[in-house]
Amino acid sequence: MFVTLISLMAIAATQGSGLQPELRAFLSGEMKFSPSDLADLQAGKIVAHGLAASAPGEIAAVGAVRVHVGRDAFVNQYRDIVRFKRGPEVLQIGRFSHPPTLDDLAALMLNKEDVDMRTCRVGHCDIRLPAATIARFQREIDWTARDADARAAALFKQVLLDHVGAYLTGGAGQILAYDDEKRAVHPVDDFAGLLQSSPYIGRLVPGLPDHLRDIREPLAGAEDFLYWSKEKFGFTPFVTVTQVTILPATPTSTVVASKDVYSSRYFDASLTLTIASDGVGAAGNDCYLVYMNRSRASALKGSFSSLRRAIVERRVKSSLDENLRLVKSRLEEKP
Repeated sequence: MFVTLISLMAIAATQGSGLQPELRAFLSGEMKFSPSDLADLQAGKIVAHGLAASAPGEIAAVGAVRVHVGRDAFVNQYRDIVRFKRGPEVLQIGRFSHPPTLDDLAALMLNKEDVDMRTCRVGHCDIRLPAATIARFQREIDWTARDADARAAALFKQVLLDHVGAYLTGGAGQILAYDDEKRAVHPVDDFAGLLQSSPYIGRLVPGLPDHLRDIREPLAGAEDFLYWSKEKFGFTPFVTVTQVTILPATPTSTVVASKDVYSSRYFDASLTLTIASDGVGAAGNDCYLVYMNRSRASALKGSFSSLRRAIVERRVKSSLDENLRLVKSRLEEKP
């Protein structure tokens, strides 16, 4: 009995700080972590797996990792989103000021593949925009001109800025539909579906779902910002705008939620939740990061969707592992 007790104490010592009871309950319940998953996580391993989808075209995954820095250090680094998200998949990135200005997009370099709308028509376009904006590109850009791509890039940035401004204030100019395919996509409705598929968000932080639906909906303690990025995915890069909301969930945990405000390709809507939780007995020097992503993409519906879904699921899982490994390395690197 004494030897067994000594052995258990030795195992606990190698695992280090433990999981907060509420985080353990959340992982084993909502996120379907097995006892061996929890043991691996405490031992310092990255744990990741898929989550059940609630609609056609939806894909979801969760991953977790233990890092040897405090929760506050993680949050402070995340606020510097330009540095935090740097990596091989992120080609360019910038943070919007408040209120947003065109200068915020100065570092966004758009080439022909990003804004080539020469043959774009409503229902058939490679770039996701509403019908009125697709028509605007055909009306305002002389595609035979030598500087057509530069003018298209400038117009795209203005459209993006108008959308961000309208998103923040509720004014005119917000992109409410993607009319690039035969069937229009309404990202607001798809995002509402993602929230419905993730009821635990409201249980973790009451009021957060309403705030994510409408950033103007007040939420005590919330810190919000928007950023843009140009990232690799599929055959061509895409430009996206993301809202980030940071706020305390419990005395020992902080939640970082984010959503797609716009995506020029691939995704109809996306929702991510990161939980940073203090390790038990870690004295501010150890925390656990849990990252959940739930997205919808029209490309995962219809003919051959099962093949495309299998490809995307493999990529999401491998990307999740890689990102968690990169985040852990970046957080723990010595200055």
